Amino acid sequence: MKFTAEVLEHCRKQFPALSRRVGDLPAVYFDGPAGTQIPQRVIDAIGNYLAHNNANHGGLFPTARESDHLLDEVHRAAADFLGTDDPDTVSFGQNMTSLTFAFSRALAKTWQPGEEVIVTRLDHDANVTPWVLAAKDVGATIKFVDFNPSDCTLNLDQFRAAITAKTRLVAVGCASNATGGVNPVRDIASWAHQAGALVFLDAVHYAPHRLIDVQAMGCDFLACSAYKFFGPHTGLLWGKRELLEKLPAYKVRPAPDSLPGKWMTGTQSHESLAGVLATIGYLADIGRMVAANDSLDRRAALREAYAAIDIYERFLIERLLFGIAQIGEIKVWGITDAARFDQRVATVALTHDRYTSAELAERLGRQGIFTWHGNYYALQLSETLGHEPNGMLRVGLVHYNTAAEVDRLLRALEEV
Repeated sequence: MKFTAEVLEHCRKQFPALSRRVGDLPAVYFDGPAGTQIPQRVIDAIGNYLAHNNANHGGLFPTARESDHLLDEVHRAAADFLGTDDPDTVSFGQNMTSLTFAFSRALAKTWQPGEEVIVTRLDHDANVTPWVLAAKDVGATIKFVDFNPSDCTLNLDQFRAAITAKTRLVAVGCASNATGGVNPVRDIASWAHQAGALVFLDAVHYAPHRLIDVQAMGCDFLACSAYKFFGPHTGLLWGKRELLEKLPAYKVRPAPDSLPGKWMTGTQSHESLAGVLATIGYLADIGRMVAANDSLDRRAALREAYAAIDIYERFLIERLLFGIAQIGEIKVWGITDAARFDQRVATVALTHDRYTSAELAERLGRQGIFTWHGNYYALQLSETLGHEPNGMLRVGLVHYNTAAEVDRLLRALEEV
């Protein structure tokens, strides 16, 4: 389960973007939280589908039947990726945001005036505003759970107290897309279910770093986006079968009432779904490589891959945070205690005493180091910390990044 130098080099060779240079220096992609780079096999799968299999589904001719086969395959792969044995409970769409907006409208049909929906001030706005608007439409009440400014983790005492017999939905992220903190979603789901409420998880930022397991997480619904875990721009939505079958879907006629088509609006981007299938295959092959076992089934291989990725990324984040601590004028927002690194992923949000996040990002960009500035749609968090309108600089590490790249960033920050 070790992410060795050999495995790292094997992975990096598969990403054509990593050969890009800025001036005389290789580009460093620390912008992964906004969208990771893509392996060549994923690019090839998209192109191959468009070149040889492009057709709508349901036709009585070869390319349509090949498209049907692709859809079956990608549903099975996505089920393995999410940790469910029911491929029909996975739906696809443009991205997590689009899926959540559509799904929130349907779920709100089951709410009554005066009932309550809980969201947090730590989440990406895609898991906040859809629920706020849906609640407003039906007269339901929104409750916001705060976070602890000292380490940007949720106020769990407040969270538990906020859940009452009136609560109908709890919406929370698996990991902060700003500070990288991982939320105890299993505990939160347990509290919600004790009160009879449903749980919707945003796993977009969690997906490139740790294994998703909808069964272990105890949620009712979960959404993520493939372009955040080395794939194309496609969203994934999972829900419990009995709930998906019962809820009313906004869809055209004569779209099917059965799963999985019930929750997929219009014809999907089949080429992107070919890319999603290849993306999950790429991650599974990492697991087979680190386990030195080519016979592992897809879910077992994914489990091995993410265990190795987690250990490797923890090494990178320790190196980065230790180095930043030696530099003056920089504050990291989030968990910085190495003893608690199991509660965070390798994403860092920081501010500088003299430079805005945009000024830092521009300086680093000129040196070929790609980072993100602003609030990255974690608007409630940025406002609460008093960082608007400048936001924070975000450095996002994933498994194709290296210790040498971390050191190069640290040198650049020291020069600032």
